[in-house]
Amino acid sequence: MSVDPQFVEKVRDVVGLYLNPPEAAVVLCVDEKTGIGALDRTAPILPLTCGTPERQTHDYRRHGTTNLFAALDTASGKVITSMTARHRSEEFRKFLNQINNEIPDSLNVHIVLDNVSIHKTPAIQRWLTRHPRFHLHFTPTYSSWMNLVERWFSELTTKSLKRGTHRSVTELKDSINTWTDNWNDNPRPFTWHKTADQIFDTMATYMQQIPHSGH
Repeated sequence: MSVDPQFVEKVRDVVGLYLNPPEAAVVLCVDEKTGIGALDRTAPILPLTCGTPERQTHDYRRHGTTNLFAALDTASGKVITSMTARHRSEEFRKFLNQINNEIPDSLNVHIVLDNVSIHKTPAIQRWLTRHPRFHLHFTPTYSSWMNLVERWFSELTTKSLKRGTHRSVTELKDSINTWTDNWNDNPRPFTWHKTADQIFDTMATYMQQIPHSGH
């Protein structure tokens, strides 16, 4: 449960973007997946055979990490990505520039993201002032479940990262780029169904079921 004092307002704002996106605009869900490891199993993965599932060792060798920035277009399902060695406000600003270059100038850009510090620095505020078509919409604290790009990260993790072996950061980045290119060749948008009021009703029902102390 979120302790954000603006929880209600932020839920209505983000859900409103999902269910009733503004005209002449694109809605992007943005987040970072940090510290993705280039991992090499200590023994080769044993392939699937008749009556035997695929097998792999539980231990691995580490060969460095990368950080992945991703922006999911809620309408088309396509993803804009960038990988960086570091995870700072500077890298986020460069990613915003990349988004700005890839989205047609005729469209406003509404971005759903969390309120970590790198998203709110003075440098980012100055960038937003210079790019008035960009509008940030912050999810409530502890509410990453509201950001649809987390679903895409889950797809990437379960269908690629956990099944792969990478002997260098370069191999890891090439693998992520290939998987992303394949995704964008046949993108599948994630559809949000719940209204804000339905979310609040579900939470109220849950809270009523929690035993309360008599103290």
